[in-house]
Amino acid sequence: MHRLLGILLTPVHYLYFGFLLGVFHPIQWLSLKLGGYSAHKRSVDILNFFLTSTYYVLGTQITFKNNPALPVNRPIIFIANHQSMYDIPPLIWYLRKFHAKFISKIELASGIPSISFNLKHGGGANIDRKDSKQAIAEILGLAKRMKDNCWSTVIFPEGTRSRTGQLKPFAVGGIATLLKKVPDALIVPIAISGSWKLTRYGSFPLSFGEKISFAVLDAIEPAKKLPEEVVAEAERRINASLGQ
Repeated sequence: MHRLLGILLTPVHYLYFGFLLGVFHPIQWLSLKLGGYSAHKRSVDILNFFLTSTYYVLGTQITFKNNPALPVNRPIIFIANHQSMYDIPPLIWYLRKFHAKFISKIELASGIPSISFNLKHGGGANIDRKDSKQAIAEILGLAKRMKDNCWSTVIFPEGTRSRTGQLKPFAVGGIATLLKKVPDALIVPIAISGSWKLTRYGSFPLSFGEKISFAVLDAIEPAKKLPEEVVAEAERRINASLGQ
C-alpha cells in the first residue's frame, strides 16, 4: 500500500513542490531587494511552511517536539542526524526563530529555483568538499555571521544521508571550527526519525503514509569540553532518542 499509493500521489507531490519553488523564487528576490535580510528570511520561512505541507499529499505525519527552554539571544549549533532531503523544510520552519543556517554542498547553490537563491543569499555556508581551504573559509564566514548576528546553525555531522535510518559516525571538523570562533554557542542535538522511509524506493515512488519525527533534545554546554567530547555526547543522546 505504501508503494501503490506512492505511485499515484508522488507526481502530485512533485508538482506542488515544484510550483512552490517557482512561485517563491521571484518573491525571495523582491523581498531581498526591497526589505533586506528580514523580509527575505520571512519569505524563506513561509516557503518552507508550504514545502512542509507538500508532505501531507503523501499522507505523511510530521511530529516536531521543540524545546521551549532554548534561548533566542545566544547562538546555537543544532547537531542533527540526516536521513533525507525531507529533513530540511521542517527544520527551517520550526527553528525559524533561531535564524538557523545550513552548511550545504556548493553544487546546490546553483540551478534550483528558490533553494539555490536562498543558499546564495540566506547567510549559510556553501562548501566545496573537494577544496578544504574553501570549505574552512566558508565555515569561518558562517561562524562570524553567527557571532555578529546571534544566528544559529544546523549541521549534519554524518556528512551524508543515512538511507536506512541507521546512525553513521559523527565527524567533528565542522563543529570544532564553529566552536573555535563562537565558543559561547550552545550545542543542541536533534534526533530525526522516519524521513528515510519516504525515499525507501528511491525518488519515485515516494512512500505513502510514513511518520517523521523531530525531537529537539536537551542542550549541552560546551564550556570546558573538547569538541570531540561535545560531539560524542550529542551522538550518544541522538542514538538514545532513536533507540539504536
